[in-house]
Amino acid sequence: MAQQQKREFRKSREEVRDEFDKKTLDVRRVVKVVKGGRTQRFSALVVVGDKKGRVGMGLSKASEVPAAAEKATKSAKKSLITAPIVEGTIPHEIIGKFAKTSVKMIPSKKGTGLISGGAARTVLEMAGYTDITTKIYGSTDKINVVRATLNGLKALRTKEQVAMLRGKSVEEI
Repeated sequence: MAQQQKREFRKSREEVRDEFDKKTLDVRRVVKVVKGGRTQRFSALVVVGDKKGRVGMGLSKASEVPAAAEKATKSAKKSLITAPIVEGTIPHEIIGKFAKTSVKMIPSKKGTGLISGGAARTVLEMAGYTDITTKIYGSTDKINVVRATLNGLKALRTKEQVAMLRGKSVEEI
């Protein structure tokens, strides 16, 4: 009886893992110079999302590429954020910032499509946005762009959330 419960628990955990799509954005070869010579490792940047508003990023290093990607995926699942989606776009214009990178996100009409470049496009696709326009200012490094985009999505608020925070109804705002 106990073994069957364990099997069912394992199956349910596997199903939870499969609900997220993952995309490896960047794999870098990192070399550390030590007394005995050079040690070579790989750094992987992975973005995961369920295309329903939850998205996260993971950055990890390992001695081999698949191990680095797996560690980054686990890290990304731990750092999920929930972003509001209003008819396939964002509720309002926002600028996400990280280091010297700024990502300006502008809501678009239905049917416009995802007008975005680089790593910001991947993050927005994984979050589930279909109509949004972005512009990247400053550094276009993939890691910085992903973090800036996530910072912007984290700061988004819907009308209902703002009304609740102020203690008013949506009509009063």
